Amino acid sequence: MVLPGCWLSDLLGKEPSVVPSVENQGAASPPVPQAARGLGGMAPSGQAAEKQAPPEPGPGRELKSWRCLVFYLCFYGFMAQMRPGESFITPYLLGPDKNFTQQQVTNEITPVLSYSYLAVLVPIFLLTDYLRYKPVLLLQALSYICLWLLLLWGRSVLHMQLMELFYSITMAARIAYSSYIFSLVRPARYQRMAGYSRTAVLLGVFTSSVLGQLLVTVGRLSFSTLNCISLAFLTFSLLLALFLKRPKRSLFFNRSSPVGSGATPSELDRMSPGPGRPAGRKAGWMLLDTLRRLTLVRMLWELRDNLRLPQLRLWSLWWVFNSAGYYLIVYYVHILWNVVNPTNDTTEVYNGGVDAASTLLGAITSFAAGFVTIRWALWAELVIAGVTAVQAGLIFLMYSTRSIWLCYVAFVLFRGSYQFLVPIATFQIASSLSKELCALVFGVNTFLATILKTTVTLVVSDRRGLGLPVHTQFLVYFVYFLVMSAAYFLGAVLVGLRHLHERRHQPLPLAQDLSSPEEAATQVLSVQDGALLPDPEISTWATGPASMEQSEQPEAKA
Repeated sequence: MVLPGCWLSDLLGKEPSVVPSVENQGAASPPVPQAARGLGGMAPSGQAAEKQAPPEPGPGRELKSWRCLVFYLCFYGFMAQMRPGESFITPYLLGPDKNFTQQQVTNEITPVLSYSYLAVLVPIFLLTDYLRYKPVLLLQALSYICLWLLLLWGRSVLHMQLMELFYSITMAARIAYSSYIFSLVRPARYQRMAGYSRTAVLLGVFTSSVLGQLLVTVGRLSFSTLNCISLAFLTFSLLLALFLKRPKRSLFFNRSSPVGSGATPSELDRMSPGPGRPAGRKAGWMLLDTLRRLTLVRMLWELRDNLRLPQLRLWSLWWVFNSAGYYLIVYYVHILWNVVNPTNDTTEVYNGGVDAASTLLGAITSFAAGFVTIRWALWAELVIAGVTAVQAGLIFLMYSTRSIWLCYVAFVLFRGSYQFLVPIATFQIASSLSKELCALVFGVNTFLATILKTTVTLVVSDRRGLGLPVHTQFLVYFVYFLVMSAAYFLGAVLVGLRHLHERRHQPLPLAQDLSSPEEAATQVLSVQDGALLPDPEISTWATGPASMEQSEQPEAKA
């Protein structure tokens, strides 16, 4: 009989106690004689050995423990997104509560977000793995609380810039949750866990946006009251984070314990120069540190060889350039809405409803992308060029229109089009790399996109650069996406001409080109020399969700 409270034992890192019930004791076999149990460390044999072996936990106990763990993790992921005041931070800063000028918000406060995010991204990424996720989740929750305390009681531009610093920490720490969930479950459940956690996060963002809009429009609450409610939700999520289980292993730094019984070595283990690990931690610390550095060098060397793959190179470039432009739009669009519709009536501000609609559309387009079946080696450039051209047109509409509703609709469609390509890019990258290399690629792509985004911010937005007003900035972003679209169209033409030339000699390989992103996900782990074969009923995917979850979060704050 499993003692009740399995969720608490799982989350506190303890195994549930198992005690035999009275009924089972009555039906048990007769006791084994002492001689049959083996004395002096001698191994029993025959029937005695079978009777001595402890009973393994049945599938019922494991299933119950799995369900409790999944429920708590998803509930935490949902509650961590409950920030109903986030969609209204920009009108709150520009309104009578804070009374900052539009120039201060655009050219002095918001640019700090890009700079600080670049500064904390790599340290938090390394600390997430080294500290095994939970401390970084606690840091994220504390940073959210500090952010809203500064938002409520800060008065100067310096206070708001410090608020942006804490917000960048929460953004960089989002990888902790999406990586954390995969360290607690078996590889066969990776894909299912990714779906559950992603659904919980999107549902939390949608619910938070709808709740904020209803409280402002129907409840007629002030932005200050809405921020106090957000602070209460964040305090509750901090309490939930305290009871999360801390994993014993992580992807790079903490690999001493095996993944599971019978699991094959990972990419890092196969690339490690030594067959074993030093027994004494103090005596072998320097050697172990050297091996880790050598492993990273070898991974980077292998990554250089993999970059020769055309699809990997194409989608990585898309990730860098398109995501940089996407987040620039998201950071400054709320300021643009205030320019288009400069109202002091809070009930006429629909930022929360727009964020909810864009989140819902993004979830739908991401789901639909999994069913697109085309020859990606042939049509990828054309698809990217078409979507990027649509995004450029939507940005120009936001720049040129004087209707706030057209501006709202254009932004919703812009986010939906971006979210359509994110899972495709994720699966195309993941299907050709191992687990660790895929994580490294997503990390490098995100870092390069952050550098590009920071550079554009410094030149275009910061007062030390051009210091352009937000309306002119959107014209610059329109040109940025238009140039990208033209480059991809040119690439599509070259690929088409090459295909026509090669078609006379040999057809294109169909092994990966005809697979949809959903089918490609099932092949991610099978390319690791049979390391973790996918379950035929569950598409096993051990990489990518970390970056995908991070990119799906709406950076609604300016």
